[in-house]
Amino acid sequence: MYLADYHTHSRISQDARYPMTDMAEAAVAAGLDELCFTDHIEPIIWYSTELRQEPIDWAAMTAEFAAAEAAVGDRIRLRLGIELGDAMWSFAHTEKLLSDAPELDFVIGSVHTLSETYGGIDLYLFEPKSEQEARAGMRDYLEQVYKMAKWGKFSVLGHLTLPLRYLNEYRGFSLTYDGFESEIEDIFRVLLERGCGIEVNTNRGNAPLPGEKWLKMYRRLGGEVITLGTDAHTPEFVGCAIRERQQLLRDCGFKRFCTFEKMRPIFHEL
Repeated sequence: MYLADYHTHSRISQDARYPMTDMAEAAVAAGLDELCFTDHIEPIIWYSTELRQEPIDWAAMTAEFAAAEAAVGDRIRLRLGIELGDAMWSFAHTEKLLSDAPELDFVIGSVHTLSETYGGIDLYLFEPKSEQEARAGMRDYLEQVYKMAKWGKFSVLGHLTLPLRYLNEYRGFSLTYDGFESEIEDIFRVLLERGCGIEVNTNRGNAPLPGEKWLKMYRRLGGEVITLGTDAHTPEFVGCAIRERQQLLRDCGFKRFCTFEKMRPIFHEL
């Protein structure tokens, strides 16, 4: 069984504080064969929709990565990626920010904010008062995701059903994306047209994002490119539930999953 965690954050991300070396050592301890760093890169300033003007500090990222590679040697394979969030606020500005990026192995395309209708609020701060209000936000989120999918300049779409993390785990709801089948199918079809895949976000051991129903839909539509990632922001969650989610993929009809090298998928048997 080949074990890879393809969604992790180091102190290069604003919401994490551990060096890549610590995360890499945790991956070795967890018995992983491969680890990809996917620190946050966004065209907007956090908790706003204002476009960021300062350039990305790619040198800090590559220095961290080099230090991690030196520390772990040949005990694990490391890859350098990014989580590219909320590019739909300005695809042109996003592309400008990425124009001087180092060679990357992998890019997660993700959405963390609702639309202008909601003032561009981050999902972490979205506090609906009723199920109806929550589901309206869930629909708005899918509209944002559809815009990202149409753009399609990433490897996989991250955590498709992300609002459920905040609504169910933090806000006390018990919601699903049932009722949004056509919207999610449209997203999958666009991703397939663009040559993009999806991730199974193990959600640090909580309910996977997306879950079984949507994974089976993606597979039925012909989806094969799929990665597994924990979304770990601390060493303790590196590799969390990767083995269990490999079994979930098998149960959903998948025979293979992906890692990436220089933006090209590499398939591994499940």
